[in-house]
Amino acid sequence: MKKVVATAKTIDDAVQKALEELSVPREKVNVRILEEPSRGLFGLIGSRDAKVEVEVQFDPVDQGLAFLQDVLANMNVDARVEMRRGEEGMLFDIQGANLGMIIGRRGQTLDSLQYLVNVVANRHAEKHTRIVLDAENYRQRRKETLEQLAERVTKKALAIKRNVRLEPMSAAERKVIHSFLQKRDDVVTFSEGEEPNRYIVIAPKEASS
Repeated sequence: MKKVVATAKTIDDAVQKALEELSVPREKVNVRILEEPSRGLFGLIGSRDAKVEVEVQFDPVDQGLAFLQDVLANMNVDARVEMRRGEEGMLFDIQGANLGMIIGRRGQTLDSLQYLVNVVANRHAEKHTRIVLDAENYRQRRKETLEQLAERVTKKALAIKRNVRLEPMSAAERKVIHSFLQKRDDVVTFSEGEEPNRYIVIAPKEASS
């Protein structure tokens, strides 16, 4: 972590000097006093300034955000990132025009970037922080698409009274479908296959028993 050593007449002044050099607020740092100030003999001879070591605290969210912004800049993507707390963790909402390159086919690029952001954010963290990436409201739109798909395939499975297999999906997308159908009492869902070709099977209760 970035840290500096600063000296001044008082501890507070030394800390403030370090904060200005680091460009961070007081609540984002740890302070270690290396030397107490001393007035010396008669307040003149042998006087000594205060010396402190100020270290920036590790913040997973800040680390993840900095990495994401660097990636966007290197990709020449003109976008901004808004952060807010979501149900699954800290949401990084990428906003801008023409973000299809960031999303990728069926969100694969967005998922890969999300994975990398989480790795960077948590590599030195004591407690894991989950970061979710979104762009152009893709996550919600994809969730609605998957739920509509689940509804259609469920009707088909019930009509033909046979198991129906969906195409391979990521773990996150399979979770959406499992969650959407778990409250139904006429079908069950389960996953089969090996990654990255793991898929969901929707089975009528009669066919699955």
